[in-house]
Amino acid sequence: MLDDITTWFSAMLAALLPGFGDDPTPVYNGYVEAEYVYAAPSITGRIHSLAVAEGQEIVAGTFLFNIEASQQRAALRAANARVAQSEANLRNLETGSREQEIAVIRASLAEARAEQSLARSTLARTESLLARELVSKAKAEVDRAAVARADANVTQLEAQLAVAELPARDAQVVAAEATLQAARAEADLAAARLDDMRVTAPVQGRIEKVFYEAGEVAAAGAPVVSILPPDALTVLFYLPQAERMRFAIGETLALGCDGCMSGLTATIIRMAAEPQFTPPIIYSREERARLVFRAEARLPRGTGLLPGQPVTLERLP
Repeated sequence: MLDDITTWFSAMLAALLPGFGDDPTPVYNGYVEAEYVYAAPSITGRIHSLAVAEGQEIVAGTFLFNIEASQQRAALRAANARVAQSEANLRNLETGSREQEIAVIRASLAEARAEQSLARSTLARTESLLARELVSKAKAEVDRAAVARADANVTQLEAQLAVAELPARDAQVVAAEATLQAARAEADLAAARLDDMRVTAPVQGRIEKVFYEAGEVAAAGAPVVSILPPDALTVLFYLPQAERMRFAIGETLALGCDGCMSGLTATIIRMAAEPQFTPPIIYSREERARLVFRAEARLPRGTGLLPGQPVTLERLP
């Protein structure tokens, strides 16, 4: 009689409590998680246009949105103008004065030499006449002074021409080159900032969520859209501490869920090194006080599973 009662009680426990009696294949509860990629502006600004919608399939490089960039365009124009100014200044220092300036000095020098020649010939004639006492000594002094002035004028213009034709000193050229490099760096920075106003998709996937609309102000780093890549679904589950060492990174597990197609699998990609108590979203009444290890398994493409969907995992036979 006692044996019959024991057998009946054992059968009831086996029916009510999985795992009592014959040891079944362990099943691990989990849920699907998505590793979203977020697209955000690098600076705070008003969204000028939005080119995608939720649910849209995109490829890497697809234009997503842009930020109003009138200030950045103006800054780039100003930076390019400074580059042009610096380049012109450097060319001027390397080649000397401009050709037009040199031409003016040369013309003045030619005129001064002509005046010098005339003054000298006049003085020679005056001295010849003075020797015959046909002109006064005062006249000769005036002509000598005219020659001295003409000689000084020619000497001055020759010096000006020599300076105008010389390139700048090395220190001036080095300073001008540094100024040009700084101007080009500013232009590159302005161009990069303008390019940052236009945001493209970093990965292929589906637009999962649009957080802002055109005309709204988005803060720097605040996601405007989220993208779900095709291989970004994982299963988060927990392994009892007694079974943690039986699993390895790269191991493939069988996956099941309500309404799932048969034959689904997931591959373990991460396992925690430290245990924790079973999270409320996972634990059952029997598991509340159990220490477990968090683990993640990658889902293949095309499973049709959705983020947040509960699933079960078990080892392949």
